[in-house]
Amino acid sequence: MRFLIMFATAFMLALPASATQMGDDGLHKTPWMRETFKDMAEDLAEANSEGRKLLIIWEQRGCIYCTKLHEDVLPRPEIDAMLSDEYFVVQLNLFGDVEVTDFDGEVLSERDMAMKWGIIFTPTFMFFGAEVEQGLSAKDAAVATMPGAFGFHTTKNLLRWILDDGYLGDENFQKYHARVFAAEQKGG
Repeated sequence: MRFLIMFATAFMLALPASATQMGDDGLHKTPWMRETFKDMAEDLAEANSEGRKLLIIWEQRGCIYCTKLHEDVLPRPEIDAMLSDEYFVVQLNLFGDVEVTDFDGEVLSERDMAMKWGIIFTPTFMFFGAEVEQGLSAKDAAVATMPGAFGFHTTKNLLRWILDDGYLGDENFQKYHARVFAAEQKGG
């Protein structure tokens, strides 16, 4: 019995402290994710009313890159604070059946919307500005799309670049990231 208690204690201590919750759909769940009707125009309007940026995160069950992102990058205090305080985050499932209403009014299942929007990898982040031109699909309305799980600095800098409306300026994200990262490395 004593061996079992020691084994169980060692096992519990070996688990990551920041292990994320998994939903019934097999996707990671966080407190800053919103449960919505998946109507993009409504979600954008709600994000705007709260002074937040709309962010769609595409994931899928069993995605090892999603797990890495949720365990190593998103829980970091700077990123978690930005997502909690400044973003309206809606999660979509690459192979899901939930109906999604695009900005152009078309209603499709998550899996069919992923095909329409050209989502082929998880995780994928889609960012939106405060306004979407009438008749545009989310694929064309996104101000930036980040396919893949990037590390802390790239993710943090992309989230900040979007919040600062960097996509409206003349410094693309790669140059912004290189400049900010270099300054951070120099301690400035």
